Amino acid sequence: MTMERLREHRPDVLAELLARFGREIQTVAYVILRDAGDAEEALAETLLTALERGHQLRDEAALRAWLLRIAANRALGMRRRSVRLVRFESLPEAVSPEATDSGALDRAVLDDALADLPPRIRAAIVLRYYADMSVDEVAAALGTSRNTVKTQLRIGLDRLRESLRDDVGPSALGMEANHV
Repeated sequence: MTMERLREHRPDVLAELLARFGREIQTVAYVILRDAGDAEEALAETLLTALERGHQLRDEAALRAWLLRIAANRALGMRRRSVRLVRFESLPEAVSPEATDSGALDRAVLDDALADLPPRIRAAIVLRYYADMSVDEVAAALGTSRNTVKTQLRIGLDRLRESLRDDVGPSALGMEANHV
């Protein structure tokens, strides 16, 4: 049903795509872009692109991967364009002692480490581990070879491990440092 409406360019399909895939698309875009507003823009552009080009998709099983590929490419394109702009980032809010559970701190440290990765490596990590795409699907999404993706993942995970060791310290990471 979704595919029929997508092929017919029916705008009402956007609500269904947003409900089914919106959060995942926005998360992928956010981790690549590191800006919530830009991630929302990438989500909107992804859905509009899907509406415009939905007739090109033949297999409904490929819909999720197709949407994530569009989102990753949009986010990377936005990232390339924004390199020319000077951004003034607001200071992060202070974390209250009550809100400092270990899960939130671990997530913040990981987010900071991801932000330090180059955009294409970050995109490969996000698509592989956040969106749970296979290496072949990531390669197709990023328009690169399987071996390039494997290299990007290896480099990215090595950098994340090193960054987390520096931020947290080897004694705090223990055996988990190998499972980033």
